[in-house]
Amino acid sequence: MPFVQIMTTVPDRKTALRIGEKLLEDKLCACFQIVGPINSLYRWKGKIEKDEEFLCFIKTREDLIEKIEESLRKMHPYEVPEFLVIPVVAGSADYISWLDSELLKK
Repeated sequence: MPFVQIMTTVPDRKTALRIGEKLLEDKLCACFQIVGPINSLYRWKGKIEKDEEFLCFIKTREDLIEKIEESLRKMHPYEVPEFLVIPVVAGSADYISWLDSELLKK
């Protein structure tokens, strides 16, 4: 199945909405979900950091991953944005059909 879910985090809801709207307008994703705020703890430049962030899930097709990463890097405020791709191994036929119908054509 050639579909994936991409995860990224952003510092605020406004940034998440801006990124989501752009990816949807460009038909690079069919669905952009925003969860949060969440608490993130991570190591950065030798220190333990604690931040409130928003987690974003981007539902798309494998062939659009590079375009999404390029677009995300242009809009993302972080020096090293999270960009993790998770394969979709199964899904309902109706949902997958809808997902594919809303994306940029191959």
